[in-house]
Amino acid sequence: GVSHVLTLALQELSLLCKRDVNGVGMLYDLLSSRWLQALLKIYECLQHYLGKRPAPVTLQARALSHEVVELLREAPQSGEIKELRRLLRSPHLKASPALLSAHDTVAQKDFEPTLPPLPDNIPENEEAMRIVCLVKNNQPLGATIKRHEITGDITVARVIHGGLADRSGLLYAGDKLVEVNGVPVEGLEPEQVINIL
Repeated sequence: GVSHVLTLALQELSLLCKRDVNGVGMLYDLLSSRWLQALLKIYECLQHYLGKRPAPVTLQARALSHEVVELLREAPQSGEIKELRRLLRSPHLKASPALLSAHDTVAQKDFEPTLPPLPDNIPENEEAMRIVCLVKNNQPLGATIKRHEITGDITVARVIHGGLADRSGLLYAGDKLVEVNGVPVEGLEPEQVINIL
């Protein structure tokens, strides 16, 4: 893995260090640092974990939790049943249904936004149109908009390097905005469109 490649690189660098080649000592110190070694071990562990393709045991953990609590009410009360009921009614699970809901959302892979269907009646000579879906999560879009001087269309004026729009690779300078969050932008001022964003 990566640790083996790093070990080989360190062996080669140790030979160059003895010859006092410029910068090799610094590179050797960097590659042999404890924090880099630990980071590479974490990386390898994550790669190994992702290679296993873990699958959730159930897609409905929240519903299952409620069902178990109901079944435990009717069951004869033993020490184990009382403990399990106490655990299922603990603040971590009872007061926070969001924890089990989040599990179910991830397990069902239901975290992608759904796009509206494309209309069936698109004319053959119609310009190509892309539907772009960006989830902002309280971060700026990383793009500016303007009104085109000739057509009056609202267009992307600039995509800011490193911003959400740039990282997504979905918006480009010059793209015409037709609709934002389901609201048509034709006839709107750029300031109004920014408020919709």
